[in-house]
Amino acid sequence: MSIFHLKCIALVCMVLDHIGFYFEAAPPWLGCIGRISYPLFLFCMVWGYHYTRNRKLHLLRLYLLSIGMTIFSYTLDTLFPTPNGYGNHNIFLSLFLVCLLISTIEGFQRNRKHGFFLLGVIAAAQVFYFLLPNILPFTRQLNGDLLTGIVPNLALNEYGPAFIALGVALYFLREKTELLSVVYILFSISQFSSEMINGGPVTQWMMLFALPLMLRYNGKKGPGLKYFFYFFYPAHTFFLFYLANFVFV
Repeated sequence: MSIFHLKCIALVCMVLDHIGFYFEAAPPWLGCIGRISYPLFLFCMVWGYHYTRNRKLHLLRLYLLSIGMTIFSYTLDTLFPTPNGYGNHNIFLSLFLVCLLISTIEGFQRNRKHGFFLLGVIAAAQVFYFLLPNILPFTRQLNGDLLTGIVPNLALNEYGPAFIALGVALYFLREKTELLSVVYILFSISQFSSEMINGGPVTQWMMLFALPLMLRYNGKKGPGLKYFFYFFYPAHTFFLFYLANFVFV
């Protein structure tokens, strides 16, 4: 399978997941299928980041998309107020953080000064996240999920720090399929254990079914269409949000 094929599978799983998220009457198995989506997007992203010619531009694009999703989310919750809200949808932030950590680690490998500089930037952002509401009072009306889209926070993002670490692991193990498989399986087991301990739905472990798809990656990119995926993400969430709250009510 090419990166394009994997992205298409991830996209379909993501839509099913979000249908389950917005529509209360939707069958729970939609969310189970949805657990495959984000790991596949992570896998595609790390290979894309490996091959990209301009990493600075790539990081900037993801960061601007993160800000764009923050503005988009805030606008929807303002114009279309609902009891549950639009939701925390900002995959671009998570992908940006993964890429930033990858660049930091590789920076240390090439040049320690450069690595320390990037590490300092990340640390400063974590501190600035908590200081921003005092510096700019108008940001106090933003909840944590929105604020982190502007000042990226490693601990507070849509998928959490564990999945940021998983993305970094996928990058550095991308050519070591056996070790990648072991790490990915152990991560899936840890998610199962965490959900069992904390109670509630036990579905995240089903991300395990993304692994066979990853192992079928043939090293080819396939059709680009990256801007289609960038556009489709906010478009489909808004469409489902609107249908669930203002049409099928």
